[in-house]
Amino acid sequence: MHSLSIFGTSSDAGKSTLSFAITYLLHKRGIKVAPFKAQNVSNNSQVTDLESGEIAIPQAFAAESIGLATRPAFNPILLKSGGASKAHMIINGKSVGDTDVWEYYRNMEKLRPIVKSAWSSLQEEFECIVAEGAGSPVELNLMDKDLSNIYVAEEFNTKIILVADIQRGGVFASIYGVYNLLPETLRKNVIGVIVNKFQGDMSLFDEGVNIIEKEFKIPVLGVVPYKPFNLGFEDSASLMNYSQNTTNAIITVGVIKLPHISNFTDFEPLVVDAEIDLRFITNVSESESCDLLVIPGSKRVIDDLAWLRERGFEERLSSKKTRVVAICGGYEMMFENILDPDSVESQEPVTQGFGRFKGEVLFQKEKIVKKGCYNLFGTMCKGYEIHNGTTKKRVKEKKNIYGTFVHGLFDNDTLRLGLFEEINSEYKGYNFKNYKADAIAEFTKHIETHIDMKQVENALYK
Repeated sequence: MHSLSIFGTSSDAGKSTLSFAITYLLHKRGIKVAPFKAQNVSNNSQVTDLESGEIAIPQAFAAESIGLATRPAFNPILLKSGGASKAHMIINGKSVGDTDVWEYYRNMEKLRPIVKSAWSSLQEEFECIVAEGAGSPVELNLMDKDLSNIYVAEEFNTKIILVADIQRGGVFASIYGVYNLLPETLRKNVIGVIVNKFQGDMSLFDEGVNIIEKEFKIPVLGVVPYKPFNLGFEDSASLMNYSQNTTNAIITVGVIKLPHISNFTDFEPLVVDAEIDLRFITNVSESESCDLLVIPGSKRVIDDLAWLRERGFEERLSSKKTRVVAICGGYEMMFENILDPDSVESQEPVTQGFGRFKGEVLFQKEKIVKKGCYNLFGTMCKGYEIHNGTTKKRVKEKKNIYGTFVHGLFDNDTLRLGLFEEINSEYKGYNFKNYKADAIAEFTKHIETHIDMKQVENALYK
């Protein structure tokens, strides 16, 4: 049985969402399937169930949706934003330090075997691997350095689905251009194209389907109407496209959108909470109408702390009257001082924090990456940690401020209920786990209704 590559005809075409949905639907058909992305660029990561490594959210989310234990092989290379032109590199789930873009490209011969080894380990266990591509697969000046698209498709002889975003405009040119710029050997493996994010009268695109199939000679596997899906956010751009109905909201939560915000899937339970008006804010004036402020995780804590000061947030965040939840990097900012003697993030050995918590945070070179069950503010919660900062306690609580290194706290219904009841006694809460399961089933049914999964499945057996 062939494995499958999902290529976008542009960035943000919906590759991650469709890769997850197709993985889910193949699993539903009894095929032993696994998600994969050779190399991802994202500050949004998850700790794996096996081997305690880091992988990007889309592959973790796709695996969890089908009850599959997550592992580093699903995303063997992960890059996170670093200082200047550098990126923090994670190989097979483990941090290996910073690299710059040219050094990364020079190391292609060392990186390809890492991808091949991860793929081979999955092939031993799974019938089909669904490999998400990255950006466009036909950036001609970079094709020889492309790990996620061309390398995977050629090395492992995958079948290919193209995904085109019709909202962007130029959908015909993007489909025709990408298809015809692919190497001829790969064009032969293209099953067809999915036209994604359609809005309006579907019949208006009937002629468009005819053009793609008859003139371009590319089968159209489906035209998928736009449907919001507020789960599994890959990056901050996708997060900002969330859809929320605030008609019945009784509490306003402001998440400060730091320049290097990380692990923003922490806020999915708030996005879909009918009683919460969730806002991502960048100015202190926006915070005045918020009942609660959240300082999220950050890949560059010292830089984002300086940004908060430049934006005028210091007085508000330092005030004991301001109700704050501070997570990971945000938690570190709430201490009196951040010590960085080994220049993990900064050349400054000491940086003053906002001082809501007494004591210091010490940055260590070795990153803490772990998953477990934690006592957070009196509630036992599942969560995970990804941080270099260390202090005496991973959780602290004082008047009007809750701080922790642990991500995933809002997933817990009991903790969320207790926190928001303090703000508004009328808050009722909801079951996030049930919501998530229902939302996944509903969304994948939507995809199944609008694409020809039988054609996809048949092609994988050819």
